Amino acid sequence: MIKMRNLITLLFLVITLPTFLFAQDEKERLIQFSGVLVSADSLNQVSYATIIDKTSRKGTTSDYYGYFSFVTRPGDTIIFSAFGFEPSTYIVPDTLTEIRYSIIHLMTPSIMELPEFEVFPWPSKEDFARAFIEMDPYDDALRRAQRQLSGENLAFVAARVPADGQLSYKYEVNQHATMLYSKGQSPVNNLLNPAAWSKFVRAWRNGDFQRK
Repeated sequence: MIKMRNLITLLFLVITLPTFLFAQDEKERLIQFSGVLVSADSLNQVSYATIIDKTSRKGTTSDYYGYFSFVTRPGDTIIFSAFGFEPSTYIVPDTLTEIRYSIIHLMTPSIMELPEFEVFPWPSKEDFARAFIEMDPYDDALRRAQRQLSGENLAFVAARVPADGQLSYKYEVNQHATMLYSKGQSPVNNLLNPAAWSKFVRAWRNGDFQRK
């Protein structure tokens, strides 16, 4: 009688053990789940998004390029969230036969409507009133531009701007030509040049040296 009971127990284990092991294997089967998160409107990467396995309460984050990779199981629900995007979910297929699975997941940008906000350069209404009273209504952008482009300002700026390569080359060529012209004789002195004196006297009579 005892032998018969032992035989029945052994037969029961032989029948049920494979089914139990198969179900246990399906439950514990792990998958390397990887992918890239991109924006649905521009296909740009979604950096540093949060990826959570809702089933196992584990997760990871995407890198700068939107790539992520972590271990999950078939049938688990994955939640994706990132600043500026709508949260989304993805269910890992339970029919996978490989131990690796990759996706490209699109995330929808969220539309954020912020209230209108105006920035003023005055800290209070009193400061605004004072600035309004003291302002010069004729000092507009055109008048300021005209002052900046006046002859005196342009001459002041030009006197402090260093010569570029073209002007330096031209000056060097003129100096070299002058040296060749006066080679073997005394250098040219315009103080003794009648043409230069005549030009100076004519400019002086015409008032070219008067300050404008």
